[in-house]
Parts: sequence; C-alpha cells; structure tokens
Amino acid sequence: MNKHIAIVKKWIADKNSVDDKELIANRQSAYDSDAAATYAYRMQIKAAFHAADAAAAASAVDADDTQAVYWVKKYESLVR
Repeated sequence: MNKHIAIVKKWIADKNSVDDKELIANRQSAYDSDAAATYAYRMQIKAAFHAADAAAAASAVDADDTQAVYWVKKYESLVR
C-alpha cells in the first residue's frame, strides 16, 4: 500500500494517532513523490520520442519504407 495513503487512513481511523507534524511531512512527501513520478514519466515519454525518431531515421537510411512509416506514425502518436 502507498505509505502516504496508509498514514491518512491511520489518521481517519483515529485522529490522535498521527500528529500535525507527521501529517504535514506526509503531505510534503506525497507532493515530492508526485513531482518525481511526473518527471520520470516525462523523461520516459521524451525517450520514446527519441527512440521513434531515431528508428524512423534509421529505417529511412536502410530504405525500409514499412519500418520508416511505422516509426513516423509511432512518433506522431506520442506527440498527440
């Protein structure tokens, strides 16, 4: 289970089981985790763009029309 959710569920069950400092730290940690996940996701998408871009270029060099078309379409689908 997500540690941030676990703390909130603990607090919901018993308001005195988690102090304000822990709730504030939990909130900040959740925000930080979300920012890291968003950054990782963006980097993954950026890597996919570059992979499709490179594959399309390589296919064109190899005169493989089918693969070139595939990778161009793949790239365009990622950009949408």
